[in-house]
Amino acid sequence: MTNENPSQDPSQAAETPSSPETAITAATEPSFTGPGKAELDFVNGIYEKTRSEMQKVVVGNDSLIELILAAMFSGGHVLLEGVPGVAKTMMAKLISQCMNIQFKRIQFTPDLLPSDLIGVTLFNMQKTEFVFKKGPIFSNLILIDEINRSPAKTQAALFEAMEEKQVTVDGETYALDKPFFVIATQNPIEQEGTYKLPEAQLDRFLFKLKVNYPDMDHEIAILQRFKSDFTGKKTEKINPVVQKLDLEKCMAIIEKIHIKEELLRYIATIVHQTRNNGNLFIGASPRASMSILKTSKALAALKGRDFVTPDDIQNVCYPVLSHRIILSPEKELEGVSIEQVIREMIKNIEVPR
Repeated sequence: MTNENPSQDPSQAAETPSSPETAITAATEPSFTGPGKAELDFVNGIYEKTRSEMQKVVVGNDSLIELILAAMFSGGHVLLEGVPGVAKTMMAKLISQCMNIQFKRIQFTPDLLPSDLIGVTLFNMQKTEFVFKKGPIFSNLILIDEINRSPAKTQAALFEAMEEKQVTVDGETYALDKPFFVIATQNPIEQEGTYKLPEAQLDRFLFKLKVNYPDMDHEIAILQRFKSDFTGKKTEKINPVVQKLDLEKCMAIIEKIHIKEELLRYIATIVHQTRNNGNLFIGASPRASMSILKTSKALAALKGRDFVTPDDIQNVCYPVLSHRIILSPEKELEGVSIEQVIREMIKNIEVPR
């Protein structure tokens, strides 16, 4: 009688004996498991509660709030750019009020020194020893107001803190508190009395977000809200709805969001195209690829999905790439914008199905 089940054929079993090493590898190899529904609901709930609190004061700007939170939940820093008076600073302060974490605001000025930011070593007369006095950088959420008002020496003091979450003073390294986020604001570089940020520092910001003028309906809503309340005394109180451990939990959940291999290739293709584009003088680095990966996962989680879509990737491409690529001199003279180049580039790349 023949054996109809090949898996039970004794001859085959004899030919392919299982080795102990193979068995151990199969037993210990981790399998991918995405976040469960409860975890997705947790991230989405944190997002909805934070947005709801901010909308007590902020009129419009829903997409901006979403992108800022996506960056924070990815462990990255945000640069807000816009003309004076469009509520850049207020946006950052409101986010800090929604989160029960340490918050410091640092106003950058032309005479600000690096030691004013990271701290200084002082001699203690009573103990006859040198003691390090920590600066305002030692906090969880840092608002750096008008970052381009200070010269390069002070701007450079942020390099190590933003990338490695530590500062080094007099040969001693001090770890920063976790989580650590920087939200910086700046006026457009053509405004008087500003210093353009170097490319190396811009690259340390996960997102560069433009805060635009409100449209007519939103501006009318702003006037109606404050027509009898010039100082905002009647504004509803912002309640802290996010704890420090909540942020860490959200980051861990976002890491587990599933992304297909085709979408990884899609991200790599987009970034690679910036390095082979005649309209661009400098393309994006692998750090940009990682930034698109992280923030597209964060957007998916904020919306309650356990998988990334091409739309998630496209939605984060401009805030991730706009400050990391430089137009060619010819295109700059022609008045072509970075946004136009990125939009055209993405349109010409086939979207995975």
